Amino acid sequence: QVQLVESGGGLVQAGGSLRLSCAASGRTFSNYVMGWFRQVPGKEREFVAAINWSGYSVYADFVKGRFTISSDSAKNTVYLQMNTLKPEDTAVFYCTAKETRGVSRWADQYNYWGQGTQVTVSS
Repeated sequence: QVQLVESGGGLVQAGGSLRLSCAASGRTFSNYVMGWFRQVPGKEREFVAAINWSGYSVYADFVKGRFTISSDSAKNTVYLQMNTLKPEDTAVFYCTAKETRGVSRWADQYNYWGQGTQVTVSS
């Protein structure tokens, strides 16, 4: 059974930084794509970033230059370093895994989801 567990969310002031972690277990993830999405109440889940285990990554336009996704294959862990946070980044951030090859921005192509971690950025 695949399990994704996020950590690292919290409350931070605008301009601050947070690092989210996602620990994956239950499978060998070497061929998986891992990603982060975020969601605010009343809106659809929104793509943030994704990476495959060879290190190829893609980002949503609104986070380029501020967020960095990375992975540690030995630990089966994916990270999202978030810098220069803005109040509009406030959301629940979800870790996700995709079984098939190909980095995707579409939530319906991902197979597994974590429970989410709240990120709140105060102004």
